[in-house]
Amino acid sequence: MKKMSLHAWLLLSAVSLTPAAARTACEADIPEPVKTYDMETLELTREWDKTFPQSDKVEHSKITFHNRYGITLAADLYKPRGAEGRLAAIAVCGPYGAVKEQVSGLYAQSLAERGFLAIAFDPSFCGESGGTPRNLTSPEISTDDFSAAVDCLLTRDDVDSLRVGICGICGWGGFALNAAAIDPRIRATVTSTMYDMSRVSANGYFDAMTPDDRQALRVRLNEQRLKDYRSGVGERDGGVVDPVPEDAPLFVRQYHDYYKTSRGYHHRSPNSNDGLLRTNALAFVNMPLLTYIGEIRSAVLMLHGSEAHSRYFSEDAFKRLKGDNKHLVIIPGACHVDLYDNLKVIPFDRIASFYREAFDQPAVQEQ
Repeated sequence: MKKMSLHAWLLLSAVSLTPAAARTACEADIPEPVKTYDMETLELTREWDKTFPQSDKVEHSKITFHNRYGITLAADLYKPRGAEGRLAAIAVCGPYGAVKEQVSGLYAQSLAERGFLAIAFDPSFCGESGGTPRNLTSPEISTDDFSAAVDCLLTRDDVDSLRVGICGICGWGGFALNAAAIDPRIRATVTSTMYDMSRVSANGYFDAMTPDDRQALRVRLNEQRLKDYRSGVGERDGGVVDPVPEDAPLFVRQYHDYYKTSRGYHHRSPNSNDGLLRTNALAFVNMPLLTYIGEIRSAVLMLHGSEAHSRYFSEDAFKRLKGDNKHLVIIPGACHVDLYDNLKVIPFDRIASFYREAFDQPAVQEQ
């Protein structure tokens, strides 16, 4: 008989152990189970501190949930007053650099007035949500925040799991499309006055940047990164410029008219105050958000104003969508920020009917 090596004998002994003996041999190496998601304790205001009036048709409450990165997110939940049973549900976020007390809350409340359960959430690192460093955005984490909101909705007893959608405004329109491409649980997606944050970060407005411009941007951003590392404090971009220079483009004046005046100012909003981190663009330059939007199989409605400086983001993205359940609506005479809070312009009835029609259709898994 061939002599067995020590290594072979050890292997044979290991697989020959009885289950009880195997557990005894291994248990010492297995740590005690730990909770993956111990949510942060957030300080949430209980007062109505929104930039829009409270509706008497809607019940309002505060909730929290976590994303896949263990960050606790804060949200306002809006539900039709007296509603019973399982409802269609929508998660809303945006604009980029805003908080839930501004535009997303108005959208969520308006959808609740039309029969939906809706949540408006603060993204990771911003507003009342958790996460450090503060005032950070991330192509991956910001996208995951939408899927985390869907996780939250799908675990609620008052939500119909087959009728869940999302709505992204401004830069969060791009995150919404990215989420719809990765998450088939999202049955319908609305974008309003959408920005592609990767495109504008890498190419500037109207794609005016050259490769040399982009390289200069990389140099500046990484110099800022080192400065932040040395100081231990992330420098912020200053938010919407105030006062507005005389030679500022019209859209900068329009942003100021919303974020820096009583119309839309909020004390937790980065855009209304000191802004987001200067280094936020680092990740977006190298990570195109909308790479796979041509593979979105669920319904999409894209809204944009005809006079918006950002209109080309929606028009170009829409050309890449496939299927007959994709719609682009250009609203005559509207600028970018008109779709933030102008109730005479925002087509909430059209949005509501889009969601209902999309939820009535069977889920598309294959094409």
